[in-house]
Amino acid sequence: MQCGHGAPGSVGDRSWRPWAIALGATAVLVLAAAGAGYAALSNKPQHAAIRTLTVAQVAPAATTPATPAPTTPVAPVAKIPPVAKTPKIKLKLPAKTPATPVPAATTPATPTTPATGGGEGTSTAGGGSGGEAQPAAILLDTDAASTYNPYGYPASSFGDPSLTIDGDPSTGWSAQVNPATAPAMAEGVVIDLKSTKKIASVKLVTTTPGLTLQIYGANAKTAPTSITDPAWVPLSRSLTVKKRHAKIGLRDKTKAYRFITVWISGAPASSLGTPERPGRVTLNEIELFPAS
Repeated sequence: MQCGHGAPGSVGDRSWRPWAIALGATAVLVLAAAGAGYAALSNKPQHAAIRTLTVAQVAPAATTPATPAPTTPVAPVAKIPPVAKTPKIKLKLPAKTPATPVPAATTPATPTTPATGGGEGTSTAGGGSGGEAQPAAILLDTDAASTYNPYGYPASSFGDPSLTIDGDPSTGWSAQVNPATAPAMAEGVVIDLKSTKKIASVKLVTTTPGLTLQIYGANAKTAPTSITDPAWVPLSRSLTVKKRHAKIGLRDKTKAYRFITVWISGAPASSLGTPERPGRVTLNEIELFPAS
């Protein structure tokens, strides 16, 4: 051998083999590629079979056309002939007869009987019988009331007489009961009207019911100094006031007087007291009502 080659003529010339190998390899590759392409083209994806559902169609129900209601022919309206005018008839009315006046029925007045339980013409507060409207009390001056003390008892035995005409029944004038003469008393409250007036009744309020008193009237320039003076006119009898409120009707309502006295002549048993603690009687309010 020389330089790696066979000696000429020893092995022979084989230069075609490499080309044959290369051609064979190329042919194999071409065949392989063709086979792969064919396989790829023939391998199609399989789809699921599509099922078709056939629905039977229902024929629509036959509709019966509505039968129109028979129409009744309307008779033509007959023309109403015009109404003939009624002739006016003049009537003669009889002459008016004047109505005969009917006399109104008259009811005889019922006599009023004075209430009992306190003396002549006495009634409870707000009294007055028959439901008739009562006149308002006479408006008195603030100094119209004073203590009537003709027998000269000590001034400390009496309260303030102006409290009997102040309009407040919770206050009042009081007089001490003399233990030596109890239950007898001899004092009172005199009202100066400043002018002569006709008095119909006297309303009293007292917190010592059971006291004995009498109403007097006098028409003079000054009050008489003694209750026994003839100038004093008894306007009521001596009576016992049994309730806290009393209204006393007076006599001689047609005569006018300037002075009116509430004269107390007896104390109730509850107000006698003791020599150490003498009792007292009270007049809380005095109201005078005029004659109508």
